[in-house]
Amino acid sequence: MRIEVYAEGGQFAPARIAEALRTTKDEVARTVGLGRDAVMRPDRVASPKTQKRLREMVEILNRVAPRFGSPLIAYAWYRSEPLTGFGGLTAMQLVRDGHAAEVMDYIDAVEAGLYA
Repeated sequence: MRIEVYAEGGQFAPARIAEALRTTKDEVARTVGLGRDAVMRPDRVASPKTQKRLREMVEILNRVAPRFGSPLIAYAWYRSEPLTGFGGLTAMQLVRDGHAAEVMDYIDAVEAGLYA
């Protein structure tokens, strides 16, 4: 899905992300490891930490969506599929713990054929 679907006014918009993924803003906050206020209060939505976490999730979803055929299936993968080599943790758990770069490296490795 194109990035602008998830954005509004030059920043990632939790309401747009929730709408595109058919979920709630609260759920979006939980999936990136943020509190409810981070996606409800405009000053918190604009904060660097909130924008970084939202961007990381969107980047990961956009990287895997072509493989799964839809952003919704990619979101389900992000939330529930344990990743090989990460002790059974999901992409969501890794992002919440600040390891989005490792998830993106894993996806790149899978795309290159290093993991089956």
